[in-house]
Amino acid sequence: MKTILVVDDEKNYLVVMEALLTAEGYDVVTTNNPRKAVAIVQEDPPDLLITDMKMPHMSGLELMRSVKAMHLSLPVIILTAYGTVETAVSAMKEGADHYLLKPFDNDEMKLVVKRVLDMNTLAEEKSLLKRELSKRIGEDGFIGLSPPMKEISGLIEKIARTRTTVLIEGESGTGKELVARAIHKASDRSVRPFVAVNCGALTETLLESELFGHEKGAFTGATARRKGLFEMADGGTLFLDEVGTTSPALQVKLLRVLQERSFERVGGEKKITVDVRVIAASNKLLKDLVTQGVFRDDLLYRLNVFTMKIPPLRERREDIGPLAAYFAAAFCVELGKEAKLIPDSVMERLYKYRWPGNVRELRNVIERAVVVSSLDSLSPSDLPAELSEDASGKGGLPGGSYELKKPLTEAVNDYEKALITTALDRAGGVQAAAARLLGISPTNLQYKLGKHKLNQP
Repeated sequence: MKTILVVDDEKNYLVVMEALLTAEGYDVVTTNNPRKAVAIVQEDPPDLLITDMKMPHMSGLELMRSVKAMHLSLPVIILTAYGTVETAVSAMKEGADHYLLKPFDNDEMKLVVKRVLDMNTLAEEKSLLKRELSKRIGEDGFIGLSPPMKEISGLIEKIARTRTTVLIEGESGTGKELVARAIHKASDRSVRPFVAVNCGALTETLLESELFGHEKGAFTGATARRKGLFEMADGGTLFLDEVGTTSPALQVKLLRVLQERSFERVGGEKKITVDVRVIAASNKLLKDLVTQGVFRDDLLYRLNVFTMKIPPLRERREDIGPLAAYFAAAFCVELGKEAKLIPDSVMERLYKYRWPGNVRELRNVIERAVVVSSLDSLSPSDLPAELSEDASGKGGLPGGSYELKKPLTEAVNDYEKALITTALDRAGGVQAAAARLLGISPTNLQYKLGKHKLNQP
């Protein structure tokens, strides 16, 4: 039985409220003394507080503040006369859940009380589920039973409290940023900022300004001085995602920051010193980029003081089940749906699929399934077509096996075009996201779109 505390200096309202709400099956406690109400909440918190706004010695707003200081989640309904509606609105801004004008309609009062209590119950259930889900993840932020992920979790614990620069390598969608955040969270820098930037998503000029900041007038549009990400991350961690896409000129500046821990803003001369731990990530092997002449070997040596390799999801299939279950539970909580089971018929397809988009793709697939599902468990029909068609485990890649009916160059072009089309479809037409799925830079994708005439209307 839900308990409701009603506070009003007018005793006739207390009598009416007690009779009205008791008839609805609630346990009702009343008092005309707001100070006594504070003591009641402190000793035995009710499920709902209903208070008049204007009372001697303590206003309803003051009472709400006092009880919220003890129990932030306690729902509050404010009763107010016509002349104090503005005050009631202010109370809602401070945390009240609803307000009613006096004299109130009995049916409206019953409806509002039920709605507020139902919403609070739902919020409590969501909070409980989120706490349970957090326990499943573990302190380091990882879900998985596979030996590689257990090893990575152990490595995070070892290197977190050092200043060591870390290089994280792995395919797009494997969770490189998650690893970086886990390192930061476990370090003594956790109270300072974690700042992330995707180097592949910005042009050279823009990225330089983002990283190092700029002075007023440094370039057209620089109307004021701006701090860069290195300054914002001072004392904390800076995560450079897709660092392999940076230009040679910018690589020189990054090398200097790593060596000297100082830099100048774009257009500035003043040396700025920072204490920043750098964690870099790449979906390509940087040593291969060094061999190709597009990445500096001295910068590589600075970045890979400690290297972590995140295996693709297809190489740690024992993690698919726990990940899928976690994502399903999390999205049910987020979308306000009842918990959904994942039957063997669905799990079989998840295990067979090759997951070219890795954990990120699995997350998107489960989110879609939860959204479209109308039953208490997911079904194969809730999954994208490529999972149903992928019984061979080839990852749903377009084209299947090729027969030797075309010259090699033409066949390769057709396959590349099909891959790009599939990536754009999975990324919802967002080219930067499609480029990440394909493991290429946005500039490279633009070139290939033009080459295959895919960017024409």
